[in-house]
Order: sequence, then C-alpha cells, then structure tokens
Amino acid sequence: MDASRRSDDEQAARWNGPSGHAWVDLQDVLNQMFRPFEELLVDAVAAEHAGSVLDVGCGTGGVTRAVARRVGHCVGIDISGPMIETARARAEREGVPASFIQADAQEYAFEPAAFDAVVSRFGVMFFNDPVRAFTNIRGTVRDGAALRCVVWRGPEENPFMTTAERAAAPFVPELPARRPDQPGQFAFADPERVHRVLAESGWAGIDIQPVDAVCALPEKELVTYFTRLGPLGTVLPGADERTRAEIVEAVRPAFDPFVQGPEVRYTAACWTVSARAAGAKLS
Repeated sequence: MDASRRSDDEQAARWNGPSGHAWVDLQDVLNQMFRPFEELLVDAVAAEHAGSVLDVGCGTGGVTRAVARRVGHCVGIDISGPMIETARARAEREGVPASFIQADAQEYAFEPAAFDAVVSRFGVMFFNDPVRAFTNIRGTVRDGAALRCVVWRGPEENPFMTTAERAAAPFVPELPARRPDQPGQFAFADPERVHRVLAESGWAGIDIQPVDAVCALPEKELVTYFTRLGPLGTVLPGADERTRAEIVEAVRPAFDPFVQGPEVRYTAACWTVSARAAGAKLS
C-alpha cells in the first residue's frame, strides 16, 4: 500500500472511530464554541445569492443547516459515517433543507457544475492530497463560484489548542506529533501553501486574511473536551483508569488561564480563505 492510500485510510479510520464519535457527542458544545465562524461563513455565502451550496468536511452539519436555513438548500460532505448519520437525523428532525453525503471529497464523483458556492469551517485541513481535493471540488462548481473557508493559523498563535498535549507530554510520550506538512488541524497554517494549493487546483482571485474570534465553552465540559479531542483524545481511550486520572489531574490546571467563572474562553486565530472558480470573468 502506498503512503497516500495509507494516509487516506488512517483519516477514514480516525473519523469513523473515536474522533468521529467524540464530535457527535460534543456537537452542541463545539457548534456553540465555533458559532462566530459559522456566522461569518453564512453571511459570506448569503451575500453571493447562491442557490446551491456545498459544505466540505461538514461534520455533524451545524454549518450545513445554518446555510440551508439562509439560502434554501445546502449539501454537506464528510468522510465520517457517525457524523453524517447525526447530521442527516438532525436536519430531518429540524425540518432543514439540507442533505448529506458520506464520502471523501478528494475522490467523490460529484455532479459537474452543480453548486454556486463552497464553504468549509475547519473541514479542509485533513486532505492527504489537497490539490486533488480542491481540483475535484472545482469540478462540481460553476465558473466563478465562490469558495469561503475558515482554517487555523499556526499552533504558536493558538496556545489553547495545544495546552492539553503540552501538559500531558511527561505522562504520554507517545502522543502523536503535529506536523505542518501532514493532514491535521494546522495543515493550512502557511498562507503561501494555501495559495499555492488553490492556484494549482483551478481557483483564482485568492484572498487569505487573518481573523481572530473569541470562543467559549462551559467549564463543566472542559475535561470531556480535552480528553476526547485532539492528540490526547487519540491515546487516552487505551489508558488504564489510574493513568487517565493522573493525566487529567496534571492537565486540567494548565487550562486555568482560560477559565473565567463558568466559562472557558480563548482566542481562535484563523485564516479566512476566499477564492473563485477560474474559467469565467471574476468579479
């Protein structure tokens, strides 16, 4: 098996396993925490007067549903079966005009020229081959269609996101390292790389701007958050109870600088990425 296929399989296993189930269980906490970015994307796509929108890496469908309520219909795609099942059920329960596809957007056989716009909130940094992915996505949008994504800047600008692994490192030396050249949260931290990926994939008018937003979650959810998500969430399920308790005891105080009464608050340092599908006169 070549490295590319192995990496794709690893992503599928991750998001159809513990990581996907964690996002399902914490969907309300995470959707509320990332609400500022949802609102940013919904406003941007509404300004495009798009009739059909694709949400890439849609997860449990929070952004998909929000876009659908605003523009009329949105299709979400994600590799995670548990998250797509949850997204479908919730959209049906809420009567939202959204539909969902469980597939890898790198290779899914989309209908050509089916969408007027593409959005993504933290869903495009996990592609093993981002040029292949964005080329495939380009093929399913009309000429001039808008792309609007939010991705993370680097870990040095997002200390909250690495607090757990730094505090847990003495106890869990096998924590997976974050590499900027590999799929993961900070894979699009380098704006030059993002620009290059999009330019090679058939997108033009590329604009990448920093955006900071204050995000919050209930303090009572903090331990669940850091034990189930991120690198720590990939190794703790296999730890015995004593080890787990020791790690939680060591890690929880590291978050004290972010705790404000009943809330945990931090600044999320991100990029907003905008582009248009090349092939028509761009506005």
